[in-house]
Amino acid sequence: MRFSGKTVVVTGAASGIGAAAAALFAREGAIVFASDIDVAGGEKLAAGTEGDVRFVECDVCDTASIKALMDRAAAETGGIDVVFNNAGAGGARPDISEIEPDEWDRTMDLLLRSVAMGIRYAVPHMMHRKGTSIVNVSSVAAVGPGYSPTAYAVAKAGVLHLTKCAAMDLAKHGIRVNAVQPGFINTNIFTSSLEVPDEIKDMAKAAIAQLSSNAQPVARGGQPIDIANAVAFLASDAASFITGQSMIVDGGLTVGPRHSWDAEAPRMFSTLEAMVEQAQAAKQNA
Repeated sequence: MRFSGKTVVVTGAASGIGAAAAALFAREGAIVFASDIDVAGGEKLAAGTEGDVRFVECDVCDTASIKALMDRAAAETGGIDVVFNNAGAGGARPDISEIEPDEWDRTMDLLLRSVAMGIRYAVPHMMHRKGTSIVNVSSVAAVGPGYSPTAYAVAKAGVLHLTKCAAMDLAKHGIRVNAVQPGFINTNIFTSSLEVPDEIKDMAKAAIAQLSSNAQPVARGGQPIDIANAVAFLASDAASFITGQSMIVDGGLTVGPRHSWDAEAPRMFSTLEAMVEQAQAAKQNA
């Protein structure tokens, strides 16, 4: 019961990582304000989750909606102890040579500005409370290209730097700020961002699950609870000496190129050695 009596706000809580985190916080004693634009999903979560989960409709692209969420959580409980800025989606998919300005802006609003404003409007309700913590969702896409569309990757890299800057700004208030960087996690973000038709979503999800189990050294697909566990640690008193940092939770996806951990993948040096041996054998037979 690490969060007994604490007030926790989770954005993007109707499904995936947000739902797993909201349920975990609630099971461990928190009063959880679970927000999302998906009203049906949010209400289902609140009704079916053990503990005190209160659904609040919130569009994180609307700053007034974010402020109303934080104000309500504080009004009902007296303040806020933990904020998990999780809401997001895949964003615009075109590369930098084709993306339109409004697509870029929408992606930044959803994935970066929403985090900044989540912090901004939560902080007044977190001051003067002991052990307050903010956790933001970044991504392995922040560490380099190739993991996501360009706009998404840039926004998630921005979240990492925002996390460090916010940790510096809020240290005087005793508020810790950290981030978590998920790898290939089995959630609906893939089918949603790819606009997969409803009639083949189940097939697509099965294919994604299979792909994710083979994408990294840990030979299973990442699950929302894997990220929720990391978020709960960073938000807990066990991480009271950690701020301005980010935890990569990716099953080893970013440890190195595939040939460094997959015995079946082509290895550069092995390939070069084979080429040398072939050349030498050809020379001897000439």
